[in-house]
Amino acid sequence: MKYFFIMTLCLSAVTTLTGQVWQPQKEALQRETKYASYDCITLLDSIKVEVEPTGSGSFTVYNAFKVQTPKGALNNRVIKYDYDPLTAHAAFHSASIYHADGSVENLDVSKALDYAAPARMIYWGARQIMLEAGRLEPGDIVAYEIRKKGFTYALLSGVGDDDSRFIPPMRGHFYDIVPFWSQTPTIRKVYKVSVPMEKELQFQFYQGECSSSLRYENGKKVYTFAVENLLPFPREDNMVDLFDAAPKLMMSSTPTWNDKSRWFHKVNEDYGSFASLPEAQKKVDELIKGKKTEMEKIAVLTHWVADNIRYAGISMGKGEGYTLHNTKMNYTDRCGVCKDIAGTLISFLRMAGFEAYPAMTMAGSRVESIPADHFNHCVAVVKLGNGTYMPLDPTWVPFCRELWSSAEQQQNYLPGVPESSDLCVTPVSAPENHYVRIKASNRLDEKGNLKGEFTITAEGQSDSNIRRIFTTGWQSEWQNTMERQLLQVSPKARMLSVDYGKNPKDYQAGPIRITFRYEIPDYAVRGKEELLFRPLVMNNLYSQVMTFLQINTDPETRRYGFKDRCSRLVVLDESIQLPAGYRLLNKEKEENQKSSIADFSGHICQTKDKIELHQTLALKKRVYAAEDWPCFRDAVNAYKSFGEYLVVKK
Repeated sequence: MKYFFIMTLCLSAVTTLTGQVWQPQKEALQRETKYASYDCITLLDSIKVEVEPTGSGSFTVYNAFKVQTPKGALNNRVIKYDYDPLTAHAAFHSASIYHADGSVENLDVSKALDYAAPARMIYWGARQIMLEAGRLEPGDIVAYEIRKKGFTYALLSGVGDDDSRFIPPMRGHFYDIVPFWSQTPTIRKVYKVSVPMEKELQFQFYQGECSSSLRYENGKKVYTFAVENLLPFPREDNMVDLFDAAPKLMMSSTPTWNDKSRWFHKVNEDYGSFASLPEAQKKVDELIKGKKTEMEKIAVLTHWVADNIRYAGISMGKGEGYTLHNTKMNYTDRCGVCKDIAGTLISFLRMAGFEAYPAMTMAGSRVESIPADHFNHCVAVVKLGNGTYMPLDPTWVPFCRELWSSAEQQQNYLPGVPESSDLCVTPVSAPENHYVRIKASNRLDEKGNLKGEFTITAEGQSDSNIRRIFTTGWQSEWQNTMERQLLQVSPKARMLSVDYGKNPKDYQAGPIRITFRYEIPDYAVRGKEELLFRPLVMNNLYSQVMTFLQINTDPETRRYGFKDRCSRLVVLDESIQLPAGYRLLNKEKEENQKSSIADFSGHICQTKDKIELHQTLALKKRVYAAEDWPCFRDAVNAYKSFGEYLVVKK
């Protein structure tokens, strides 16, 4: 009988969907202590969808929550709901406050406001409806209902003035992606969808369990999914996206990803997204002149588009969403979002004689086998001479030596090709493709002053990170940025000179290489004929490249997968000339670890008057499973251990 009274309350709340009055049973809530420490609890989170033969859906969104603290009252004084007017219409239907003193206040939903939703980088006109609940007190219960019509993802081929804009681009098909996790405790969450009897709907519940049913009601198939007693989903540092760890429901009427791939291809071919343009053809001919191999041509076209088409997420009218804007618009405007940048590259490649097509991908989380459109990014694929397709992403590789950003490795993508394609995944990029090497030669005197030089070289994603100040920053800031690297080591550091080559902006000339010469007074702490210091290469030097150090390796186990910025190879070498007669008091050490996840080797020793340090760390993935944690943790902790303080004594 546990939670019987709570469930009675929730079932009572559902009656508002049929127009009956909800009378909350506050006494039942008062008996339940499980949720007492939370500022607010959700009593019922319910979505009901009626799907039409066109694939358009009519959504009834119902939510009831109880405020338990002054903070909870403050945070919930305004009810907000996001929607995209290109694909849906949403409005408050009813809202009531059941005050703790037993009175009921019906809010005037005609006073709801409709504002532009907060946006960053992409400004496509998303909206947010808001209704002010006003001052709430602990114990108050707010219940509201929102009616929405349309579909759930803002991918549209055109904008109409009538209800045709609510029909999904792939007409007749319906899909939805329903998170079944919660930021607040939720007593009951329900998702119910009714589809025409002739429409097939496949689904899967991931990363958890729910109660589910299929019933035939009024000539329709009715699917219901429910979960009770949801607590806020626990998080871990650097964990994978919640869509990859928390409970979720995926459903789609599209049979396979191949069907979506074939449709995506046809949409853009019919629209003429990649038609040639004389002035663009002239630029292509200029770029590939003298290039002999297919990879030389692909590279020069990809880099030009990446470096010259500016990212600007503004609405450009017809052609938003699945349909990519045409060559004339993209080449003339020289700006757009990912699909405009990818579309420009596809057009360029075709004008150079290649077969190239658009592809959809999801930056940040996994795409499942259920063909529900969990995509947020557009890229390109080009067909090579051997018949295989190669993914290209000009949006993510401006001023980068890669053609496909390895910050996107282990990422699903769906090419829109004429023969159709299943869901693909980008491969792991070997650590040596993203090496960072620091080699230092230093001299320490008896007063603790350090003088020396180091050279840093890098490739791939490491190169892009280090080179960014040259390719995107003001040239007047180059010197200051170099000095800041040394000041991260010591506030007393003085840069004597820096050599970063004739033109460090020319990333295609070769991997980045920078040599610093410096002196650091009082680098070592002095004792009686003793010096205490850390190896310079392990003392916050270029820490922005060592993203793995941002992952807390104290926990012995992890429940969920985790991510780093990229696979990476780190090689550090340092020789430290000691004052005459000084010896290393630390034990010389050597360590070697090897696994399919991470490798580490390192040693530190003294030879005559020099301390020699060497270490190599290879991190072999970008996205790791929870079971990868012990090997990853051991390798990174071994790396960190070589940064401990050294003591030398005369």
